[in-house]
Amino acid sequence: MDRIALIAEHREELLGFLCRRVPRAVAEDLLHDVLVKSVDTVDGVRDDEALLAWMYRALRNATIDHHRRGGAASRALARFAEETAALDHATEPAGEACRCVLRAAEGLKREHAKALQRVAVDGVAVKSFAEEEGISSGNAAVRLHRARHALREQLVATCGSCAGANGRGCSACTCADQEKV
Repeated sequence: MDRIALIAEHREELLGFLCRRVPRAVAEDLLHDVLVKSVDTVDGVRDDEALLAWMYRALRNATIDHHRRGGAASRALARFAEETAALDHATEPAGEACRCVLRAAEGLKREHAKALQRVAVDGVAVKSFAEEEGISSGNAAVRLHRARHALREQLVATCGSCAGANGRGCSACTCADQEKV
């Protein structure tokens, strides 16, 4: 019997094996991936019985890899969510910001300026901002992080040491333009 035809004949059985371990959509993806990877290999297997055993072993390994990747992704996402929550709940420096902040914000990318405006100034939650923009919460958090970083760099370039060295940003500004907002 043709090796590919044998695998096709046992497709539902192989899929059932996977469905007991992962959701059906994932099972279909894993089966497809293993079939694609095995096209060149199936001719090297000695007989039909060994071929099916080889397929089950490949599917088991693919399932294990899927769960490992999923676990790693879940842990990374949880760490990122914790870091984002910590940033959202961090207290802002006391005092008013100087006009340097406004000048520095004018030099930011439009998407970074908007993220800072909506979240830091308007007080919108990161999740709500993400929904407004039609992006994921993680993407919004990354955008906000990059915006804060870009603003910090702009402030250091504009104000010099008062923006970066004292750790208080421009809330205790000592640069030439000390007028407060």
